[in-house]
Amino acid sequence: MVEDRLRSFVQHIEKTAADHKLWTSGDRIVVAVSGGPDSVALLHVLHAISTRQGLDLVCAHVHHGFRKESDQEAELVKQLAAGLDIPLEMAYFDIPSYMEESGKGAQEAARDKRYEFLFRTAHKYKASSIALAHHADDQAETVLMRLLRGSGPSGLAGMRMKRREQQIGIIRPFLERSKAEIVELCDRCGFAYAVDNSNLQTKYRRNAIRLEVLPFLETYHPHISSSLNQLAEVIQQEDDFMELEARRVYQTLVRENNGRLAFEAPSFLGLHVALQRRLIKLILNYLPSEQENADFSKIESVRQGILRKDRSNWRLDLGEGITCVREYDTIVFWPQPPSEQEQYIYTIDSPAISEIRLPEIGKTLIISHHKDRGRGRPSSEAAEAEFDADRLAFPLTVRSRRPGDKMKIMGLNGTKKVKDILIDEKIPPSERSRIPIVCDPSGNIVWIPGVRRSIHAAVGQHTSRVLRMELVEM
Repeated sequence: MVEDRLRSFVQHIEKTAADHKLWTSGDRIVVAVSGGPDSVALLHVLHAISTRQGLDLVCAHVHHGFRKESDQEAELVKQLAAGLDIPLEMAYFDIPSYMEESGKGAQEAARDKRYEFLFRTAHKYKASSIALAHHADDQAETVLMRLLRGSGPSGLAGMRMKRREQQIGIIRPFLERSKAEIVELCDRCGFAYAVDNSNLQTKYRRNAIRLEVLPFLETYHPHISSSLNQLAEVIQQEDDFMELEARRVYQTLVRENNGRLAFEAPSFLGLHVALQRRLIKLILNYLPSEQENADFSKIESVRQGILRKDRSNWRLDLGEGITCVREYDTIVFWPQPPSEQEQYIYTIDSPAISEIRLPEIGKTLIISHHKDRGRGRPSSEAAEAEFDADRLAFPLTVRSRRPGDKMKIMGLNGTKKVKDILIDEKIPPSERSRIPIVCDPSGNIVWIPGVRRSIHAAVGQHTSRVLRMELVEM
């Protein structure tokens, strides 16, 4: 009878594993075992499957340093692994000290250290995955907790049966089995396990959800846990679809430049609101940051800024070193707040110099000499310009922009402020500090690369020698 019960449970888990492709024959799996009934059952069941499917198991246990019973739990897991002839890895963490250092709560601190150890063990043994004993009741609690704190679809999708992190699979073979089934398996098969009394303390939010909120909801809907699991399953599939669509839109609309991610507002406005939010969330997740950036309030503040009809330039500090800026019709995200470009100045002593490197802006100014004129691009607006070599005085100066700079523009009487020129040309504010200024010995600005050139040393019909300057990426 006992063997029949274990065999039936094992068959269910084998089917789950096959349906979700949790493992293949020969895989090495690190099994996280706390000593409670869920993880003890998981190790026994995977051990039974390993003899049939050729799996290689490693038992991993963490002593959190919280309770006196932790020593007994560690001994129980040690005996369990030895009895099944499974290698054991154990770690001791002083979680109370880590809580004090990090400012994190007990459960978050314990989780951090536990996962740190599990991944380290998986890499040490070159394991393909880490098996966790989360079950259907855990899933219901997770979905309800996230619902109460206002999570979006990705949060309501709950825990995944299988995902990847740090190039290691995280698998949850028991996610479709209930707590009652698992405890019954342990009791009928005589699997020794520990009972963690801290799970009865409602000061922890998850415990309160399990012990108070779910039982209350069951008085109105006896199958609330099953409904929450069904909700997670449905949303997982829809969430996966939306994520694929968001990645497709990202590949189409978003461009990367020097660590910045940008897209054009008109293209964004053509998306469904759900994809708008998904795209912003995806961009924020791609940017390096120590914290989770993609919460609803941040996403919506960016989206509403883009929707504004006045199309004025703006800047949003999204925290954790992330800044979003609107520059005309371009929306740009920075992994660090944009700052003014470092001041610089370089001298070109003679026409014989062939290039000047400008590391502050990652550009190089190339100088060449020709007898012919023009190469088919308007020199006044391109990132290259031609000058009459006999009329261009040296030394030239290449420098960063300064307040009050003015230039005599070709085809315009008088002078015009460089700031106004850049605004008229709709040069984004974040790019203006990256545009160098080329001046002659008298301080006249002869060229703003990529923007405009001045009236000085213009190439004409009597020009016999042409000096060409071109600004290129380093």
